[in-house]
Amino acid sequence: MLRRFITLLLIFIGQILLAQQITCSPKDKAAVENKLLEIDGMYQDNFGETMVNVGKTFMKTPYVAKTLEIGDTETLVVNLQGLDCTTFVENVLAFSKLLRKEDDSFEAFVKNLEVVRYKDGELDGYASRLHYFSEWIANNAEKGLLKDITGEIGGAEITKDINFMSTHRDLYPFLSDDVNYGKIKASENYLNSQAICVLAQDKIAENEHLIQSGDIIALATSIIGLDVTHTGIATREKDGRIHLLHASTGSMEVEVSKLPLADYLKGIKSNTGIMVARPL
Repeated sequence: MLRRFITLLLIFIGQILLAQQITCSPKDKAAVENKLLEIDGMYQDNFGETMVNVGKTFMKTPYVAKTLEIGDTETLVVNLQGLDCTTFVENVLAFSKLLRKEDDSFEAFVKNLEVVRYKDGELDGYASRLHYFSEWIANNAEKGLLKDITGEIGGAEITKDINFMSTHRDLYPFLSDDVNYGKIKASENYLNSQAICVLAQDKIAENEHLIQSGDIIALATSIIGLDVTHTGIATREKDGRIHLLHASTGSMEVEVSKLPLADYLKGIKSNTGIMVARPL
């Protein structure tokens, strides 16, 4: 009896602590619950197709930047009303993983989102968020959620100094805190000890057949200090070509790129190529 009481008490305390770390309006909680109903039955044995199916349910959702920069303390932000390119990919992956587990609870979705968004799957302050997308890919690969296949489809290793956040401290309110700043610097130092694999822009068309629907695409950049400027999900459309399903800063909503990915990237001056990660 005592053991059962202690177990229930620990569960209750855990739920309280989790609730304290979540920022989610009643409208957003209802949006999650409605999304769970909308995607019911969308799971495919080909998980990439599941990703695309779920991703396309977000079509026309407004693009909104900096939705995670809320308050004075890092919390797990749940917001389906406005998405940026990263939160779009994170939400699609979190919902798609739920379909595989056949768990349609709000709590399971929130846990999936935390696992995807934070280092080693745990929210532990601002610096635990996977801010740089190359680290997002590497850390989620370590969790077994995906595989970086860039090198397998023609990519080559590059080295680049990643320091945009620490050298643009004024752009990130949370970095006014010296502890956060120091931890971000440490993350950058770690990233700078690792090579990044990129499929060069002029090699994408000839290797496009190796990219599958549902692959996560990260756009590498020539901007000093940055690894990636944008991300989305590959989708093979009726023309037989790979397009980008993404939260677009052009149309300011979730859309499928009108041009195939290889052609779309030619219109981005700073783009140097892509990283490709396959959800598992």
